[in-house]
Amino acid sequence: MPEYQTVLYENLTPEIARVRMNRPEARNAQDLRLTRDLNDAFDYANQDDQVKVIILSGEGPHFNSGHDMRGGTGLGFNDVRPVGTWANFDLEGAEGAMAKEEEIYLQMCRRWRNLPKPMIAEVQGKTIAGGLMLAWVCDIIIASEDAEFRDLVVGWGIPGVEYFAHPWEFGHRLARQMLYTGDWVSAQRCYEAGMVNEVVPREELSEYVENLARKIAEKPSFGLKITKEAVNQTQDAQGLWTAQQAVFIMHTLAHTHWREVSGAGIYMGDGAAPRPGSGARKEASAAN
Repeated sequence: MPEYQTVLYENLTPEIARVRMNRPEARNAQDLRLTRDLNDAFDYANQDDQVKVIILSGEGPHFNSGHDMRGGTGLGFNDVRPVGTWANFDLEGAEGAMAKEEEIYLQMCRRWRNLPKPMIAEVQGKTIAGGLMLAWVCDIIIASEDAEFRDLVVGWGIPGVEYFAHPWEFGHRLARQMLYTGDWVSAQRCYEAGMVNEVVPREELSEYVENLARKIAEKPSFGLKITKEAVNQTQDAQGLWTAQQAVFIMHTLAHTHWREVSGAGIYMGDGAAPRPGSGARKEASAAN
């Protein structure tokens, strides 16, 4: 059984793998180490001929609190082989920053979404910004009754997280409201919008997800794989892939704008970011 620093891996049955984020002290925030461990764990499950279904969950009270702005993992971008096509992570300005975010967020999420085995997200507590991406790459999302979801990055002048799927997940009306306000959206509201498949009591969450995984695992593996491919291809034909490429460019531009007008960075490793919604120009004036 593989071992990772920030992820727990187990086979519930020969056909079902559970990948559990294990940074509860950081609310399972995504640093470079966690992202790479997730990628390796997903690869391990994908390459296991017996595994048909992968469950993604988070240790502790919350599923995922988004990107870890503090950095400090001891792992650098040049320490591991890229999974995407971008490199040159140490270049100055937007060039290096865009390469990093393309690699660790957009390309990683796309890769996970395209893994040929069904994935179930088991979501409890809070899911914030970048945490949404981890749920969205899964085929099915099962949430506890107390689960809440939020993308607050418009407060930093950024049009949503890197793996932009809000209109497809929520419908464009709720997506606009969520992004414009940065408000929490309940699991029940997400269920009504179609983002969440089922809402269950927290104490029943893991059992419910595991029973669902067992039911799915009864199906032939090739049937599951090509069905997932069919749905993914349909989403992409509807414009998901193209929209994500366009919005990611806007995302990078917004990062650059924020740094210029406020003097503060909000990339991974920049340290604590200014409070979202505080106003970039106000921050800049205070700094001067």
